[in-house]
Amino acid sequence: MTVAEPHISTQNAWVEFPIFDAKSRSLKKAFLGKAGGTIGRNDSNVVVIEALRDITLSLKMGDRVGLVGHNGAGKSTLLRLLSGIYEPTRGSATVTGRVAPVFDLGVGMDPEISGFENIVIRGMFLGQTRKQMAAKVDEIAEFTELGDYLSMPLRTYSTGMRVRLAMGVVTSIDPEILLLDEGIGAVDAEFMKKARTRLQDLVARSGILVFASHSNEFLAQLCDTAMWVDHGTIRMAGGIEDVVRAYEGDDAAHHVREIIAENKRTDVPRE
Repeated sequence: MTVAEPHISTQNAWVEFPIFDAKSRSLKKAFLGKAGGTIGRNDSNVVVIEALRDITLSLKMGDRVGLVGHNGAGKSTLLRLLSGIYEPTRGSATVTGRVAPVFDLGVGMDPEISGFENIVIRGMFLGQTRKQMAAKVDEIAEFTELGDYLSMPLRTYSTGMRVRLAMGVVTSIDPEILLLDEGIGAVDAEFMKKARTRLQDLVARSGILVFASHSNEFLAQLCDTAMWVDHGTIRMAGGIEDVVRAYEGDDAAHHVREIIAENKRTDVPRE
């Protein structure tokens, strides 16, 4: 039996959130701030937040796409559309392949159980089996450098320690479609250097990567192309340097070019 390669396609897809009490201006403002879209009306004349508008894209095996755009532009909503968490209210979205959505490093972790137990729970949240995660515990533990803390409840961890644990789990999986949201940080520089190498290995193992981040350095290291998301629409798609130049200007584009050149010099593994 032939196994289909991972693929994502959307055609004129919209994601709209209805606001039934449109008389409340404060409610509209609060919701608009979170969703980042524009206010409109749907076919039933209900006031809606248009979080994504008319999104058409096609991603195939080997694609490495970075999402750029300001806070509230729709990057996270687009990731949730591509993962199947949100269904389009208009248009269509089709996803073929096993999806690993990594939108919040802390999702799927329980503060009352130990780090070792959380490794298994978090991995299962990402689609792994208990047996698969049990086989990876020692390797993940070594990467996190948390030592005896792994036997203690997660609530005793600092933010940086939680990120280490979550990063160890996330980078141990083999996803067909990897959807990464920003939020990687809060760890010391030496560990982040180690984590970046692991992230690059994770990306090399994944079939498709879509990565939303404000870090042009991260995007240039992990992605080949980019999309500029602005007010719920894809304003531009193309090479990372070109998209960053349109979004942030020549200085940012020059920085991206330097990172890409450095990646080539150090022969960063890429598929």
